[in-house]
Amino acid sequence: MNSRSVTAQGRGQARRAANSNAMEAAGRAGFVARGVIYVLVGLLALRIAFPGGDEKQADRGGAVAEIAEKPFGTVLLWVLGIAVAGMALWRLSEALFGGAGPDEHKPGKRAMAAGRALFYAFVAYSVLSFAAGNSGSGGSSDQQSQDITAKALGWPGGQWIVGIGGAVVAGAGLWIAVRALMRKYHKHLKLSQMSRRVRQAVDFTGMFGGAARGSVFAAAGAFAIAAAIEHEPDKSKGMDDTLRSFADTPVGPWLLVLIALGLVAFGVFSWFNARYRKV
Repeated sequence: MNSRSVTAQGRGQARRAANSNAMEAAGRAGFVARGVIYVLVGLLALRIAFPGGDEKQADRGGAVAEIAEKPFGTVLLWVLGIAVAGMALWRLSEALFGGAGPDEHKPGKRAMAAGRALFYAFVAYSVLSFAAGNSGSGGSSDQQSQDITAKALGWPGGQWIVGIGGAVVAGAGLWIAVRALMRKYHKHLKLSQMSRRVRQAVDFTGMFGGAARGSVFAAAGAFAIAAAIEHEPDKSKGMDDTLRSFADTPVGPWLLVLIALGLVAFGVFSWFNARYRKV
């Protein structure tokens, strides 16, 4: 092998290493941003749990609006949006090349990564649009959900489409909750680098937070199914109305309080992922 080919090979390895480091940084920044959003949504949900509480919407739009009201809020939104875009790029790299772990190269895992990449790309777009002055991009998730449901119900076979979509969301929510309770996230974390107390904190936030997050998805899916069965778009609910529905149960606002604390816990779990995730 001549010196020219050795140099070219070295440059290629350096380029791949740099790209890998960049993707790792993007993924970890994305986990930090996801944590910020979930902590804020959980805190907003706590505010609306009791009569006379805050009337701000407890969803991504509400979290974005909350940040915008703070000093240097616009700057913070730009940072948050760029970090979420980093998450989207990292998930896209997993879809294209496979993620860390022995089974992350399977087609099913890569397809899920592609779906997550699209989701986080949409979130990044909405946050950055709000930061750029398009306040409509931070609109109510409830209205968006009802608009999409109404449009879908108008299609041929619309009730089936909405119903199946709701069943998929509800199933995903149950899947998220069960996997969290079974601590399936362990395989994605560098457990050997954690102290005993850190690992206990990771398990508490991961199980509690994942179960709460899954419950919200499952409830939202159930409302979509109801909208399909009754052919009523207004029955469909976004995150805000889904969270508020937990306060209408026989136990009153306490179930909403529990779910809200769980969402805060999931935000903290996301921050643990930023530090200990295998990327």
